Amino acid sequence: MPLYISLLVYALLISLGCVAHAEEKAPVYIGFDGEYGLLNSTSAQAIERGIRVAMDEINRAGGVLNGRSLELLTKDNRSVPARGRENIRQFAQVKDLVAVVCGRFSPVILDILPLVHREGIVLLDAWGSADGITDHEYSPSYTFRLSLKDQFAIPTMLKSAVDKGVNRVGVLVPNTGWGRSNTKALDRYQVTNPEPKILKPVWYNWGEKEMLRHYMTLIESGAEAVILVANDIEASRLVSQLATLDEEDLVPIISHWGVTGGRMVEKSGEILHKLDFSVVQTFSLFKSDPEIRGRVMSVVKRLYGIEKIEAIESPVGFGHAYDLIHILARAIDLADSTDRSAVRGALEQVKQYRGLTGYYEEPFTPERHDAMRQEQVFMARYRRDGVIEPIKENYFKRN
Repeated sequence: MPLYISLLVYALLISLGCVAHAEEKAPVYIGFDGEYGLLNSTSAQAIERGIRVAMDEINRAGGVLNGRSLELLTKDNRSVPARGRENIRQFAQVKDLVAVVCGRFSPVILDILPLVHREGIVLLDAWGSADGITDHEYSPSYTFRLSLKDQFAIPTMLKSAVDKGVNRVGVLVPNTGWGRSNTKALDRYQVTNPEPKILKPVWYNWGEKEMLRHYMTLIESGAEAVILVANDIEASRLVSQLATLDEEDLVPIISHWGVTGGRMVEKSGEILHKLDFSVVQTFSLFKSDPEIRGRVMSVVKRLYGIEKIEAIESPVGFGHAYDLIHILARAIDLADSTDRSAVRGALEQVKQYRGLTGYYEEPFTPERHDAMRQEQVFMARYRRDGVIEPIKENYFKRN
């Protein structure tokens, strides 16, 4: 064979080898559809940080699939379902994108479920609590949640009311899928638990500015405490408007955790600290495993310059997202593929994961796509500096 032909063949083989090597080491993508554009929101940023910290640990340890790195692609749904649908369509077209993490708003997540299952996209829920996100008729299910469920939140909130000596509880809920999920959970609870007496819900719309009238409707109906299902915008409006009331009209407010996804303390004003205001939670860095927390915070410091756990905003989103990505990485390696169907099945096979939020013998199974348990749910309160701190006597017993 002439020398120049031999050189051409050699160059071609080298080129093909480089291409094969490049393909072998191509990144594996994870999408995140968050509510970045929502005014005062901190939830999307917290979830993204949790994802990136976990990815940093995984990539520094060798990545997935024998050396492929994880890379994050983000999109902003602005808490609008139509934007969420379009974002999912775009994510579905990305080669080697194995899963999408979703954000805080249950109505957005519920709206995209048909598209998620039609496209066969693994959806990881790090915040949304509506029961229907995982309790649905799609089979096989492509939704996996490591987060609160409304059917777990409501019993904890109502037990807190009983602990306060409350006999009649008012309920203030948004006219959304999230609100309806909570009223169904309330109805189920009341069937087997006659105390406290749950009054007829009062509904409000997202974006309402006058929230006080709804609260007064509950007080006038005899409510001795209020179960508040709200995000930070409407909740902070309500709390700031309570400053106009006399003290005898102020009753305990037991809040769902949507309020922790934004600047609740800043927007509520001083009145917040004069109220008996508590919020349901699933996770606190104050109570996490010290060894894991220390390791994670060293990465947080390196990536974001944050040194204290008190500076982690919206901590549930951070912790849930962190654990979900580590579980996903294990599933990718079990699947030995970026095929979404294979990764979906492998998520049901991951065993014995210990993370920031707790220990999970089997995070997910074919019958159960919710990793968290009722006993992980507890009540917390805001400190004056905005830090969310567990109410110690209500904190669950950790593994």
